[in-house]
Amino acid sequence: MFAERTNWNLAGNRLSEALARHRAGGKRLLDLTASNPTQCGFAYDSEMILAALRHPAAQRYEPNPKGLGSTRVAVTEYYLARGAAISAEDIVLTTSTSEAYSFVFRLLCNLGDELLIPAPSYPLFGFLADIQDVKLVRYPLIYDHGWQIDFHSLQQAITPRTRGVIVVNPNNPTGHFVKEKELAKLNELCAARGLVLIADEVFMDFGLGDAHPVTFAGNVGALTFAMSGLSKIAGLPQMKMAWVIASGPGDLKRQAMERLEVIADTYLSPNAPVQLATPVFLQQRHGFQKQVMERVRKNLAELDRQLSKQKTCSRLEVEGGWYAVLRVPATGSDEELAIELLAKGDVYVHPGHFFDFAAEGYLVVSLIAREEEFAEGIGRVLSTL
Repeated sequence: MFAERTNWNLAGNRLSEALARHRAGGKRLLDLTASNPTQCGFAYDSEMILAALRHPAAQRYEPNPKGLGSTRVAVTEYYLARGAAISAEDIVLTTSTSEAYSFVFRLLCNLGDELLIPAPSYPLFGFLADIQDVKLVRYPLIYDHGWQIDFHSLQQAITPRTRGVIVVNPNNPTGHFVKEKELAKLNELCAARGLVLIADEVFMDFGLGDAHPVTFAGNVGALTFAMSGLSKIAGLPQMKMAWVIASGPGDLKRQAMERLEVIADTYLSPNAPVQLATPVFLQQRHGFQKQVMERVRKNLAELDRQLSKQKTCSRLEVEGGWYAVLRVPATGSDEELAIELLAKGDVYVHPGHFFDFAAEGYLVVSLIAREEEFAEGIGRVLSTL
């Protein structure tokens, strides 16, 4: 009765079952995976947000496959502030980056075609690929005094069915940015092999360094699709507004936009009130991002302070984003360790395998968890270890 693509194993794993029992028992939980900004204690201008949704023009239906022109112009202004000049005609609005991925996957891939994806990375990609009948092939990120793309392995992973390379900039959860030299190599490789670059940049604004990281938006070295949205930029995941930007060699970009516009026209998914409110939401991002970066820096400093008092664990370098990766003794599986921390310390963390780490001995924690909870939770993790 059901399509084979939905034949997932939907049974809970041991950690999810242990978490459900813990919550059902009414026990205290120090959640070091918290990543929903609307539930992490940040202050929002509620009056401004609600007022923006009451735009009079929302009462009219003006379908546009790419999305409202005024909204797309606001997106170009956001990128201009980052030093990237983007045309509003090269932008397609979507309800989420997940939808943007689905549009691009449908644009590029026939049944069984392949896309290269970094490992570690966020597990959502697997489901998106399954739904679009696309096969994901992993290429490793290697850690040596910082993260970098393993270009030798990436090239070895290319087959006649490969259609493109996905990069997450900065990566989730490693928090590393693609460097200019890496972008140049990616452009050279993709142009030579007829591949497309797909760049997820939802955490782009949350860099810990002083320099502005390189963005793939407006990249001309290869056909490129850069994605982002309000979920992280403005801390408004409930508003369901994202976008995909096409760039690259002129004729390829033109063909891509023509086809992408037909796909978008088939769905017409973004709603008018949120599109009209998006320019206001983008303006208020600065106050939200300031709060997030203060929280991230304080939690990272607290993590380093506690790590300095012991020799069992360490953390990997992080350049941006909302997560930190802990390297811990690999005496068992990461899942077993996470279950033990939940049982003994009332602390919930992500095991490394959740993000497709190649080996045991890694835990991932959120840096936007509330500061008091983060400090206590990390203390319990380290004392347990």
